[in-house]
Amino acid sequence: MRVFVTGATGVLGRSAITALRADGHEVTGLARTPEKAASLEAEGTRACRAPLLDLDAMCTALEGFEVVCNLATHIPVGLAGMRLGAWKANDRLRIEGSRIVATAARHAGVRRLVQESVSFLYADGGDAWISESSALSVTSAAEPSAVAESNAAAFESPSRAPVILRFGQLTGDDAITRWRLAQARSGRPIGLGEPQGWAHAVHPEDAGAAVAAALTAPSGVYNVGADPVRRDEMTQVFAEMVGRREVGFLPRLMVRLGGERLELLTRSHRVSSDKLHEATGWKPRYHVFDASWLGDSRPADRS
Repeated sequence: MRVFVTGATGVLGRSAITALRADGHEVTGLARTPEKAASLEAEGTRACRAPLLDLDAMCTALEGFEVVCNLATHIPVGLAGMRLGAWKANDRLRIEGSRIVATAARHAGVRRLVQESVSFLYADGGDAWISESSALSVTSAAEPSAVAESNAAAFESPSRAPVILRFGQLTGDDAITRWRLAQARSGRPIGLGEPQGWAHAVHPEDAGAAVAAALTAPSGVYNVGADPVRRDEMTQVFAEMVGRREVGFLPRLMVRLGGERLELLTRSHRVSSDKLHEATGWKPRYHVFDASWLGDSRPADRS
């Protein structure tokens, strides 16, 4: 199939393109700058230069494609996310950008829309398993993702299929994971929430494979992630990777001061991805969180 990917030069976009091409699809990636376009072309992927937030331009760009995967995000890294206005670009992509992509896809005759979303939308579930029908808790910080899901859902018709993927936190070779490793290496706490709470994470390779699998999934919402992991077990892996005995959790007062953005990251999410597996056969290669996710991050032997 001919597949158009927005967010093509991000961590998720690059992984998705790799998986899509491996499945034999003809892929074009959206690039914001000449340098990013050249990077895609150098890797063998067609590049398209068009402004995502321009409806007319996107209508033209999507002509002739069967599928569009809207993976465009702009996630702040680390403490930068606490700055005033830090999430403005990302929120605009999810609210306005998702509407434009869905509208342009309809006008261009695209038959399938894959929309990126996040499992942070779910309410804190404690130790209970969370499925796609579980309760959501949409605060103002989570609202842009909820709007993106609604825009994608409105794409559906007898001849059009939207597939919404609620990803766990990307953890692997990405900027946020590298920042967390650097914090842990410096002895700073990186844990959020209750140590015995559950975290929902996904390795970038598995996230990309899920995007490719979504091309065969029935319309609907699907969770994407590895087996849930206790938060204290997750932080212990980070500690071991940087040569520390343990890594602490942020104090509750600091989390409260961080507001709704941090609150999303403290929720206990024992999320099941069985629905996507049953619909498409997808299953994560990195199904249990361990040191293999973090690559060669151990401190060098100085003896």
